[in-house]
Amino acid sequence: MNKVALLRSLKNASRSNFFSLEIPNTIEDGKQVEELAKELVRDGNIKIRECVQREYSIYLHGIIKYASE
Repeated sequence: MNKVALLRSLKNASRSNFFSLEIPNTIEDGKQVEELAKELVRDGNIKIRECVQREYSIYLHGIIKYASE
């Protein structure tokens, strides 16, 4: 998974500008998803309210920031 694919998944899982997504993964993938989410926060695309690493998944909850291009 890369940054663009994660952002696309978040946009598909969003209601209005809020998103809630649970991604099944392994331990290594969970760390990668967290890093990608942090990059999206730094880029200004999303704001994360909650990021929980569970045993078999990672749960992301937050806001997608829309900007005119």
